[in-house]
Amino acid sequence: MAVFLFVESKSKSKSPLVLLGIFRRRTITGANTLGLILGTAIFGMFFLLSLYMQQVLGFSPLKTGVGYLGIALTIIVIAGVSQALVTRLGVRPVLMTGLVLLSVGLLYFNWISPDGSYFGDLFPGFILVGIGLGFSFIPISIAALSGVEDRQAELASGFINTTQQVGGALGLAILITVATTRANGLLETGTPPPVAFTDGCRLAFWVALGFAVAGFLPAAVLLRGKELRAGATVAQSPTA
Repeated sequence: MAVFLFVESKSKSKSPLVLLGIFRRRTITGANTLGLILGTAIFGMFFLLSLYMQQVLGFSPLKTGVGYLGIALTIIVIAGVSQALVTRLGVRPVLMTGLVLLSVGLLYFNWISPDGSYFGDLFPGFILVGIGLGFSFIPISIAALSGVEDRQAELASGFINTTQQVGGALGLAILITVATTRANGLLETGTPPPVAFTDGCRLAFWVALGFAVAGFLPAAVLLRGKELRAGATVAQSPTA
């Protein structure tokens, strides 16, 4: 029903709220596809790592929040670096670098252990993922608005935010299901809870890594050079 109304608004209304023709731009379609994929890979990862820190490493909720400062501060620093590099190198090289680093960070989390530690099992991965996110989401945001007319800028911005949130909700459901199913299966065989939960998280992180790697395809195929160069030009403008 929602889809019908969505399409009907474009086909019958003289002043539609949503102009579906915006997706004829291959770069915008690619950016939103990437936003969906990365949201799927990342949101569930944060949730499971929060549980790992509290249920396996024994962190309090406050200490868990402090533990995320490593990735938060990294993203803040790298976001500025990423925008500067986009103006010099272009959107696609920076984005590809971000996807590689993000994938390596997710791969690192696949070796968390039930008797691990924050600095041994998490901190290096947090730094890698933080750099990867900074190098990924800034270019994606630029690509999502590349070649868009001023009157469609708010629509394009809304789409990229929506696809990331939808991807996050989808990824959270998938990764939790994978981790819980694996952990419950091990618990039934007598495996200690910390070991079972950690093994479930590792399997879920492999799934998240698969989503991150899948992001290379739309990044390589759908992002168009001409529109990306226009977006990079806007990004370096003082009024952008």
